[in-house]
Amino acid sequence: MTSDEFRKAVADVKPLKRPKRVALGVPAPAPVARQHRRDELAALAESLEGPLSIDDALETGEELSYLREGMARETLRKLRRGHWSIQDGIDLHGMTRDQAAAVVVEFLEQCLARGLRCVRIVHGKGLGILKAKLRRWLPQREEVLAYCQAPANDGGSGALLVLLKTKR
Repeated sequence: MTSDEFRKAVADVKPLKRPKRVALGVPAPAPVARQHRRDELAALAESLEGPLSIDDALETGEELSYLREGMARETLRKLRRGHWSIQDGIDLHGMTRDQAAAVVVEFLEQCLARGLRCVRIVHGKGLGILKAKLRRWLPQREEVLAYCQAPANDGGSGALLVLLKTKR
């Protein structure tokens, strides 16, 4: 087909009307994961809830430990060195502060009733909220004589070894 033949073939063709749509120059924004954002805000609010001392809020890098007044320093050294075998333990991962508080109280009461001497409480490394709370909760419990950071093979800075009173 020559160009003249082609022109004759398309002579009565008219251009299509343009659509009445306007082409946007900016792409649509990415979808927002609203539930994820709500979850993040709830976790932040929970972590900020309640008074935390500056010592609890700042991670000093020092090992967390406690020895009840009147107890020999040797007791804490023995606990650190594994003198007592770990007889039971709990893991607080994924719990809120309120849940963890209730679980810790129940666990310690059961351990005391069973006559257990040394237990492990895993609080996790994360933000250290539960670690800071345990620093406050455990000394208030009469059955707790001492606690210290667990050795690396038992949880390291994410766990505590707790020495309990013997049942009399």
